[in-house]
Amino acid sequence: MTGKPCGLDQLRFSNRFSRELPADPVPDNYCRQVSGALFSRVLPTPVKAPRLLALADEVATLLGLSTADCDPRRLASVFSGNEILPGMDPFASVYGGHQFGHWAGQLGDGRAINLGEVVGPDDKTWTLQLKGAGATPYSRQADGRAVLRSSVREFLCSEAMHHLGVPTTRALSLVLTGDTVVRDMFYDGHPKAEPGAIVCRVSPSFVRFGHFELLAARGDMALLESLLQFVVKTDRPDLAAQLTGSTEAGRSAIYLQWFAQVCQLTQDMIVHWMRVGFVHGVMNTDNMSVLGLTIDYGPYGWIDDYNPDWTPNTTDSEQRRYRFGQQAAIARWNLFRLANALYPVIKDADALQSIVDGLPASYESARYKMMAGKLGLADDVITQPQFKDLLDNLETLLCCQPIDMTIFFRCLIEFACQGKREDGTFVALADVVRPALYPLDGSGVSQIQDKNLPLFQQWEKLYRQFLAVSAFNHENRQKCMAAANPVFVLRNYLAQQAIDGLEQGDRTEFDALLRLLRQPYAPVSGPDQRFAERRPAWASNRAGCTMLSCSS
Repeated sequence: MTGKPCGLDQLRFSNRFSRELPADPVPDNYCRQVSGALFSRVLPTPVKAPRLLALADEVATLLGLSTADCDPRRLASVFSGNEILPGMDPFASVYGGHQFGHWAGQLGDGRAINLGEVVGPDDKTWTLQLKGAGATPYSRQADGRAVLRSSVREFLCSEAMHHLGVPTTRALSLVLTGDTVVRDMFYDGHPKAEPGAIVCRVSPSFVRFGHFELLAARGDMALLESLLQFVVKTDRPDLAAQLTGSTEAGRSAIYLQWFAQVCQLTQDMIVHWMRVGFVHGVMNTDNMSVLGLTIDYGPYGWIDDYNPDWTPNTTDSEQRRYRFGQQAAIARWNLFRLANALYPVIKDADALQSIVDGLPASYESARYKMMAGKLGLADDVITQPQFKDLLDNLETLLCCQPIDMTIFFRCLIEFACQGKREDGTFVALADVVRPALYPLDGSGVSQIQDKNLPLFQQWEKLYRQFLAVSAFNHENRQKCMAAANPVFVLRNYLAQQAIDGLEQGDRTEFDALLRLLRQPYAPVSGPDQRFAERRPAWASNRAGCTMLSCSS
């Protein structure tokens, strides 16, 4: 079907999850353990004065929603949860998870309420989920609300990641509630009232690793297989047809194919994170999508000065479990947890182990290809023995002193694509990448330390050797590198400036970010140049600009 954009009342709801999977029989909304079910029906808690702050027209188009035909006040009412449209079937789902490496038992949607699944004009199905819409049976004594600062960060980051080419859930709307929410931002005994807000998240599915983990931990094998069959049917229709009439061994083979794809999608997502310098911050298994989408934007961040040991999450500041350079290993650890959960249904430990065992090599191969693209080299260079040296030495170089990752790789485009000067020489790498260097003292002067200059010279020599033999000409190399290395990323301090403005009623910075994040690879100039510069010194230690907490 190809449909025309429509108004809110014409949205088509299919609600496969709540229609086909078992519901909690208890209708009341109070905190409890829920077993034998995958969700509890629950209505959003009404808010005082919903007001639409932002709407992503691109995402509305996916749903077949014509925002031009909608009253902003009604959009705010619907996407705050104050109005439930005909066909919606609101619920919160139940799942478990490993948090910071430890089994946490039942978790669930503590402040997220799924409104239903919309069938778009291309017949693709999209789940609408309100984050901050009030308490659910899984709120664990919390209020189920969200504050403006975390909601702005989620809305902006969802769309920024999409336009960077990173697999992600999307964000349809951002609504101010008119209520205040009390939060202790750094858990230091200083709570304060903050503006409340609600984000409408959009994804083909919000099924997480933790859904399977909880069922396996409880020994509910029948429901575990029912969920597995459901996700195969909805996510892999090519495999679903084979389930009908298949033997137990045949079903296991199909489930293994599905698991192998989850592994591949998850690793592809991580490769993209590493390409753009993104750090998720809370890679618990309940925050991992079986579709390989980035989900649950909390204390995330982008690398400013390159540091593989950096995490933006204050909760993880000592252990640094979810640090930038550890993300691929954590993804594999999480996938192993998922494999353990699936084993009681698949019953083939060797096959599951074989898939997991192959992950490190497949990730390295994908990472090498990604890095070749960032360096403007053809894929065939990854088999050359010295390519590993090129990457290892680059890591050493980037860590030798504070160097901005995003700006360094954009400078590298100029370096790699330059022609010879009149005297037959090239501009040195150390001179080209100077804009990426953070000042080492209060002088504001950016320069390479004398002790580090040999690192730049040695790496430049090796890199030039690769540039000389790569199949790319300058034009192809420039296109390749420009597509792999963004000009603009949503640095924490930029998001915080937008939040500060909105809290004062000024949306100037917010609107500027919305515009720029939709074209992150386009060169900037004039007033926009400041959004593509190094993190300013004042932001290095300010709350919200470097590290954040899970409080939202």
